[in-house]
Amino acid sequence: MKFFSAIADKLRDGLRRTQETLSSGLDRILATARPVDASLLEELEALLLAADLGAPTAAELVRHVKEEAARGSLASSEEVRALLRRHLQETLEGAAVPLALDHTPAVILILGVNGSGKTTVAGKLAWALKGSGKEVLLAAADTFRAAAIDQLKIWGDRVGVPVIGQQTGADPSAVVFDAVKAAMARRADVLIVDTAGRLHTKTNLMDELAKVKRVLGRQSPGAPHESLMVLDATTGQNGLSQARLFHERIGLSGLCLTKLDGTAKGGIVVRIYRELGLPIKLIGTGESPDDLQPFDPKAFVLAVLPE
Repeated sequence: MKFFSAIADKLRDGLRRTQETLSSGLDRILATARPVDASLLEELEALLLAADLGAPTAAELVRHVKEEAARGSLASSEEVRALLRRHLQETLEGAAVPLALDHTPAVILILGVNGSGKTTVAGKLAWALKGSGKEVLLAAADTFRAAAIDQLKIWGDRVGVPVIGQQTGADPSAVVFDAVKAAMARRADVLIVDTAGRLHTKTNLMDELAKVKRVLGRQSPGAPHESLMVLDATTGQNGLSQARLFHERIGLSGLCLTKLDGTAKGGIVVRIYRELGLPIKLIGTGESPDDLQPFDPKAFVLAVLPE
């Protein structure tokens, strides 16, 4: 079910910095009728690495270019670009998986470290789901910071979605207990739970998050139906390490990559999927609510390597 305004123009605008890095680099490398020799391949691999595609993907792309050139299949720079597009789309095949919204209520747990944009994602997702006609509730389970509760309430007021919360310092598990009860009583379609940002290396905080997940499961069998980790795309390798440890400790159903508009290294999307094997359910490419979109591999590749 499509409930986002996934407009190609908005995606291209959001990924413009990455597109400019790749396109200008390819223009420079392929501008003249250079032979596909060791020098060109080395420059191409360096460009792909600069876009944060990761060493394995960059090496594979370069190898394909070398093989096709040897067969005489690459007569123009556009054919090189087309080859890169095809390989990236094949690499990302399977990365796009829709949100699990078949349960009533469907419980979506939003996870991540401080500063990744969790609360903003929760608000934008509530806006999108409500816009599709669903009854949505938000749960303010980030009780460590008063500002987090206030921020979620601001989003709730902005998008017209009720927020279930308690005072600062309350037990997050008590908040989600009340939130599930409220969602059931109000027959809500979706409950979105915003959690506190925490360092993946802090055992006690991760244990508390595991407790929140257990409480959700006891209140609503199968919940949470989504455990989405929000990753700041500008953090690169740190983000990969964070997601890997969250997945090991908590179990993730997918990822939401934010701030793709703030980096020229949007290729991190390819790298994250390849290295973690987790679906990329959502991407954020700007500040407005409709800049949060479901991930579409073909649209993503065309945005960073336009035809």
